[in-house]
Amino acid sequence: MRRCPVQCSRLEQGRRARLGIGGGSRQDSRGRRLNGLLKPTSGQVLLQGTDIWTDPQTTRKSRFQVGLVFQYPEYQLFEETIYKDIAFGPKNMGLDEREVDRRVREAAQFVGLREDMLEKSPFELSGGQKRRVAIAGVIAMEPSVLILDEPTAGLDPVGVASILGNIHDYHTAKNATIIIVSHSMEEVARTVDRLVVVNDGRIPFQGPPREVFRHGAELERMGLGVPQMTRVFSRLRAMGLDIDASVYTIPQAKETILRRLREKGVE
Repeated sequence: MRRCPVQCSRLEQGRRARLGIGGGSRQDSRGRRLNGLLKPTSGQVLLQGTDIWTDPQTTRKSRFQVGLVFQYPEYQLFEETIYKDIAFGPKNMGLDEREVDRRVREAAQFVGLREDMLEKSPFELSGGQKRRVAIAGVIAMEPSVLILDEPTAGLDPVGVASILGNIHDYHTAKNATIIIVSHSMEEVARTVDRLVVVNDGRIPFQGPPREVFRHGAELERMGLGVPQMTRVFSRLRAMGLDIDASVYTIPQAKETILRRLREKGVE
């Protein structure tokens, strides 16, 4: 997939990427352009080498191939039951009843919703459960690309881990490309293969997380929340300590400190 307003980024099938949006870029419209809800004023959005705006049929098809989960998707629930809400997308695809049923139950399983919950009203659920229903409604269309806008916003640590686990399970089962759009890098950095930083319509940094986090100070100036470990090690380096500032997890921090101690002959 590629979009070229000023600079281009290409993402291969089956990759997990996190799109970091700096203070100078609008994240709310970027995902909508990637799945054809909004047409870019310049450049192209290419899906498997084809411009999704080639013709109306291609645009419509791309909206099923590229699933978009909005920020706070639980506000989009509207059907009488969880089952009907998840089934809405597959039915619009023109699938037969048997296939719709299979997709609904499989999507519910991916996000941790029990079958005995499917006939309940989605409005009786907790906030975290509503978000699961909304995500299930998108993955029931079995998109090859899944875009999630701030999927962990407002969730407690347990909810964050659970939602990211659900997304990982879908990625593993379907070999889907996952794009997570977020200002905060703390939770999702550990779950992606690649980070793409967008600021003022440009891509100053992209690559594996550790490579991008070497630029921790610049990321913070863009308004991006870098991981706590990255901030700590960036400060240590700024104080004159010769240490790798690209770490972003506690195990990496431990390994880096122990390696430095060994280099100095401390056991």
